[in-house]
Formats: sequence, C-alpha cells, structure tokens
Amino acid sequence: MPLLMLKDLPRYECLLEASREFPDLDPSATEVFLHLLRAGDEAFRVVEAHLAQHEITQGGFSVLMALWGQCQREGRELPLSPAALAERTGVTRATMTGLVDTLERDGLVRRAPDREDRRMMTVELTPRGERKLLKLLPDHFRQMAWLMAPLSETERKTFVRLLTKLLRRAGENDGRPAPETAVAAVVAGR
Repeated sequence: MPLLMLKDLPRYECLLEASREFPDLDPSATEVFLHLLRAGDEAFRVVEAHLAQHEITQGGFSVLMALWGQCQREGRELPLSPAALAERTGVTRATMTGLVDTLERDGLVRRAPDREDRRMMTVELTPRGERKLLKLLPDHFRQMAWLMAPLSETERKTFVRLLTKLLRRAGENDGRPAPETAVAAVVAGR
C-alpha cells in the first residue's frame, strides 16, 4: 500500500498559493517531502513486483535476509528469537508471528527450542530458504542497480548523505507532535 496515495503531485505554484492560507506550509520543504514519499512508493512497488515473481512478500524477504545476514556475519548458523527478528525488521511481535508462520509453512524457516533456554523458541533459515534467497538475490541486486542507474556515483553519495540527515532528524521525533511554531504559540497566547 502506498504511503502517499497521490499519483500526480501538486505543482510548486500550488504549494506557494496554499502557503498564503497556511503560513506553516513551507512550499519547498513540502515539495521535497512529497517527492521523497512518491519515489519511495515507486521503489517499493518495483521491489514488491520482483518479490511477487518469486512468490514471497516484502515482510517474508526481510525475515529471510535478517536470518541469512546473521549467518553470514557469524560464519555459522545462529538462530534468532522471534522478538529479535521483530526488532531487526521493524515490525511488531504479532506481525512477526504471522510472517514466521507463513515462512515455516513454505519450508523456508523452522522454529526450534533455544539451545540455552528450552522455554524460548528460535527461528532459523532452512536449506530451502537459503536456496530461495540465493536464487532471487542476483535479480534483486540488478533491480536496485537498474533503479539507481540514472544517478551518477557522486549523486548517489550525495543522496545517501542527504537521506542520512533526514533519518537523523526523524529519529529526533520520538512520536511526539512536531514542535509548535512561533505563530501557533502566539495564537495560543503563550
């Protein structure tokens, strides 16, 4: 599901006109923000279509990658708890349960009792899951390269630097409403 749900973005002139009615609307910031969301939606659509060809969802792919990445870093199979997988992939534990259920049904992962605490469960990649990943990753990487091809190496580095700044800024907002502007404070009589 797209984040923006707009195919046609408003022109800068329309944003400028709207800023007359809404003084807190920064036309250039809004324009960049809308383009960022739209580009993200399109990138997600490209990846989702590719994964669908391999009969896996974005969520399932993320779980397989988290498990496979763990194995690659550690040099050996190191299963993860569902809670650790939820944390790594940015989903709730309930969502992770559904993802693992589906992947287990498809034979791509298996649940097993934790080796140290048998009351806990872990999730590990099966050989079939690893084969599936190794089959789809080359095409996945080609898709990423294709999508980024219009950008030069310098533009890519600049883009990463800029996105990192935005990620840092977004991390400063821990779910609280955006800071009030001076105009809103004056209107509220503070």
